Amino acid sequence: MDIPKARTPRRKPYLLAALGLALLVAVTVGLSRLRPAAPTVDKASVWLDTVKRGPLVRQVKGTGSLVPESIRWLTADTAGRVERIHVRPGATVTAGTLLLELSNPDVQLQALEAERQLASAEGDFLELREVLQTQRLSQQATVAALTAEAADATRRSQANTALFQKSFAGDLETRQAQDKAQEAGQRLELERQRLDVMSQSLRQRLASQQEQVERLKAVARFRRQQVESMKVLAGEDGVLQELPLELGQWVTPGVLLAKVVKPERLKAELRIAETQARDILPGLKAQVDTRNGIVEGIVARVAPAASQGTVRVEVSLPDALPKGARPDLTVEGTVELERLDDVLSVGRPAGAQAESTLALFRLMPGGDEAVRIPVKLGRGSVNAVEVVQGLSEGDQVVLSDMTAWDAVERVRLR
Repeated sequence: MDIPKARTPRRKPYLLAALGLALLVAVTVGLSRLRPAAPTVDKASVWLDTVKRGPLVRQVKGTGSLVPESIRWLTADTAGRVERIHVRPGATVTAGTLLLELSNPDVQLQALEAERQLASAEGDFLELREVLQTQRLSQQATVAALTAEAADATRRSQANTALFQKSFAGDLETRQAQDKAQEAGQRLELERQRLDVMSQSLRQRLASQQEQVERLKAVARFRRQQVESMKVLAGEDGVLQELPLELGQWVTPGVLLAKVVKPERLKAELRIAETQARDILPGLKAQVDTRNGIVEGIVARVAPAASQGTVRVEVSLPDALPKGARPDLTVEGTVELERLDDVLSVGRPAGAQAESTLALFRLMPGGDEAVRIPVKLGRGSVNAVEVVQGLSEGDQVVLSDMTAWDAVERVRLR
């Protein structure tokens, strides 16, 4: 008869299940800690530069044109119709060259009327002066007659007084002689005062009439100038650059008639971005590329206000310019701000502004992976910028526009 044996507990399946579970947890934790794969960027499509230490020349650049230093704008002083055009743009002119002629009958009539009024006023002035001088002469004659009469009365009074004292004349006669002498003296004084008043009035009335004559002279002179201005002269030696008129065209006062320039003296007018023009001062060195050669110049003036996002900078140029330099020629200018001796610098990244912080991709040493890091920038130039913090000498960074990769912190360059 068989004797039943006790079963031994089977632990192996449980151990295997526990080991599998632990392995699954470890794999899951390991996968969760893995970084996502970095996106790949074509290395040939980006611009890399190396951070270096050394001198840095700060410059700003802008485009502009050559303009004459001496420009004479000729505008219409009065309305008129173009009757003749004697010279066309491009011709060399002198100060007395007749460029064109205008006509306006109303202006000529106004000039004639001003001359008539002036002649009439001058006639009135002469007539008034004659009348007033005649009156003054008549009054002077009256004063002279009264002077003699008063002197005679005084002598008679003195004689009667002497006779009275010797009892040769009566008291009544003596008193009558004294009264006549006193009356003659008073009349003389009154006539002298009248002469003074008349003389003063004569001067005032003549001065007033003279002022009226002078005003009419100024009006007549202005009307004559208007008539003369219809014959448009160049005004100075140079080249006629513009004459935007045709025969029969009617012009109004203030309309541009012509433009005369001196082409031998040119300057450059550059347009510098307002964000880069804050350090530009008169006296700084500048280089102007005329497409036919580079010319050294000096900043002469900086516009006090910006216009359409740019600041106008005038650069004075030497007398001798490359062949082909002419007014309105498009040029490119570079202004040198300062020279920095020993600074960290790198090529100017896309969209970088001086004195700002920018995120750049730095290439890891010995690999093809680039990591985004914050970089503090300092003073900037046209093609380079100072590195204040975030990079070291020898680091390679991506300068191209990487806005497409703003969502990632690493890229792989292949």
